[in-house]
Amino acid sequence: MQIKPEELKYNSDGLIPAIVQDVKTREVLMMAYMNSEAVARTLSTGETWFWSRSRQKFWHKGESSGNVQKVKEMYFDCDKDTLLLLVEQKGAACHEGYYSCFHYALAPDGTVTVKGEQLFDPEKVYGKNK
Repeated sequence: MQIKPEELKYNSDGLIPAIVQDVKTREVLMMAYMNSEAVARTLSTGETWFWSRSRQKFWHKGESSGNVQKVKEMYFDCDKDTLLLLVEQKGAACHEGYYSCFHYALAPDGTVTVKGEQLFDPEKVYGKNK
């Protein structure tokens, strides 16, 4: 079986959700969106590329911070409408400086606890506008 990026199922905006996990620990690092070109770039370079909905442009993970993601395995689900990428993460995946974007734990009473340590100061990496 072979599949081309354009054969995956994209939403009405031409995007497909991509869940990114650490290849060794299986910790979920982030979720972002790809279009068919981002999927093709990811497959050809071995590093993650996404489509930024807010900036309306391609985004090579780690282009500003140096925290790149080396893709080790890539899957699509049975409906072909969601991707799963297993990566080797360099540094933090989150733009807030944490290893995972999922570092806010929500308790039943609404209390939020931050889990994990901040690995870098976002203002030093991205400036004050992030």
